[in-house]
Amino acid sequence: MENNEASAAPAIKWYHYAEAFFAGFFLANAAPHFIHGISGDAFPTPFANPPGKGLSSPAINVLWACFNLLAGFLLLKASKASYKNEKILLLVLFIGILACAFMLSIWFQDKMKA
Repeated sequence: MENNEASAAPAIKWYHYAEAFFAGFFLANAAPHFIHGISGDAFPTPFANPPGKGLSSPAINVLWACFNLLAGFLLLKASKASYKNEKILLLVLFIGILACAFMLSIWFQDKMKA
């Protein structure tokens, strides 16, 4: 007798799609903060004055990037996105990355004017 229960994909709920989207969003947001932080450059964070426009220290950027990486990783695990499960979740993850990338490109285009 085969054990189909062990090989069956887990049930995908609506919130797995939200988790995959926001996992992509957090993971994409980690990139600029990490790169600027480890390069020793000041860059906007939510902790700057004014929030998101003023510049934060490289150390704050590294910490903010690590928080985003952790949040993205936890959401990615919770979303059950993988090649073995619903591949649509990987597409939703990628859409979250794109959404964040476009949003950040607009938000940070005038960061030097702050």
